[in-house]
Amino acid sequence: MDEGKALKIRLTFSVVLVGISLMFAAVVTDHWAVLSHRVEHYNSTCEAAHFGLWRLCTKQFYIQDKATKERSCGLITLTGDRNCSYFKHFSPGQSTEIFERTTQKEYSISAAAIAIFSVGFAIIGTICILLSFRKKMDYLLKPASMFYTFAGLCMIISVEVMRQSVKRMIDSKETIWIEYYYSWSFACACTSFVLLFICGIALLLISLPRFPQNPWESCMDAEPEH
Repeated sequence: MDEGKALKIRLTFSVVLVGISLMFAAVVTDHWAVLSHRVEHYNSTCEAAHFGLWRLCTKQFYIQDKATKERSCGLITLTGDRNCSYFKHFSPGQSTEIFERTTQKEYSISAAAIAIFSVGFAIIGTICILLSFRKKMDYLLKPASMFYTFAGLCMIISVEVMRQSVKRMIDSKETIWIEYYYSWSFACACTSFVLLFICGIALLLISLPRFPQNPWESCMDAEPEH
């Protein structure tokens, strides 16, 4: 592997590490979506919730601003009592009745499972690319690029499953939620998809053999790389 190619791989790998870090941040945190319900009377208790792939957190606080136009709880960052619990289908001893009432658990299980596949693909890709720096093992760049591409695709599929889950909760007449917004964990997941997918394609292009410089050259009789 020549120095120019090695430099390109290192630069691409550094961007991949950023994407993997964002992916891990999205998977382990619980700020994918924030939900709030309708407020009928001010100076009353309002309940809001934010959740991720594994855990749901609810928060209660008092609404005292009569000038507020929106009849919802507002931002979840307001001070109040916070109660977090893991989803019942992941931790049987925990209780998450609010979540079980408002969406199908299949959505949560699917999103979490696909995210785990994404993490696995990213780990295998990293192992391959680290081994490719050894002498005569640069052939591992191609599988590494494919694993990173698959990791990005799995992450965006998990994002879409989560988005559909939130949409069903808002549209359902059986729920109290009327307003939602996606939070920073959701943004981390989307950004990791972009970085991993683009860098996976870039690594694949870098790993390809040198194309003939002249039209009359063929791949077999082109000058070998030094």
